Amino acid sequence: MDTDFFQELDRFSLLVKKRVSTAYSGGRKSLRFGHGISPVGYREYRRGDDFKLVDWKVYGRTEKLYIREHEEERSLVVHILLDGSASMDYEGKFSFASRLAAGFAYLAASENEKYALSLFCKKLYPGEPKRGRRSLFQSIEELDSIKPRGKTSHKAVADQMEALLKSTSLVVLLSDLLGETEDVVSSIYRLSGHELVVIQVLAPSEMDLDYSGDIKFVDLEGGAPVITRITETERNEYLKRLSQHNDRIREACSQVGADYFLFSSQRPIFDAFSEMLSRAVIWKA
Repeated sequence: MDTDFFQELDRFSLLVKKRVSTAYSGGRKSLRFGHGISPVGYREYRRGDDFKLVDWKVYGRTEKLYIREHEEERSLVVHILLDGSASMDYEGKFSFASRLAAGFAYLAASENEKYALSLFCKKLYPGEPKRGRRSLFQSIEELDSIKPRGKTSHKAVADQMEALLKSTSLVVLLSDLLGETEDVVSSIYRLSGHELVVIQVLAPSEMDLDYSGDIKFVDLEGGAPVITRITETERNEYLKRLSQHNDRIREACSQVGADYFLFSSQRPIFDAFSEMLSRAVIWKA
């Protein structure tokens, strides 16, 4: 994987929208109190409190049991969901999506935030949360070794992911989104409780269907070949259906407040991040 674009990404930092109110660390502190780092005061010990939190120095001075309260500091985890199904193994879609995934992981690592890179096809293969650039380059090596395969089930994957997430997170979904329209839309609704970024990656020939005459197509996920003749009428019908499919996905994202982007697999990576910048997924430092 070419990682030269990482240097350009140093000009940007992740921007988490206001509704992510419980996934903060560092300068972003939650309103909960617990076992954090920053002390905010004391209160008298109450039955049921953790006895380990008693401040014995205060007890020595007052002969009363007091608990030191802290602001709980919680780390944001950027969950990156990468489609590794067979349909992504076409005209560089998986390579492009992988570089986008690596870019988001890089931005998270640069901000000292955790990221989890998870692969999916028919089911989710959740990645462990990691932090730091050393872990990032291990993740890149893993991405370089992946061969897309299998079918996709966006709804089943979203159900699995939602069950795993215990707090509001930033979720980045990278896929060609070429499953059944309502299956894809259902997955967006399922993940809508999080700060969601939906990135659709399509090959140029999928976006334009720039073919003519007798063509043999092969379903990469099912393996079944289809021989058909592409005329201007068929091409226009295909583009109409693709537009309706994508418009439905865009509408669902708009309804739940998710960011939606459509990129060609031939788009320069930094151009893609620059476009996302203009939509406030990432923000100039």
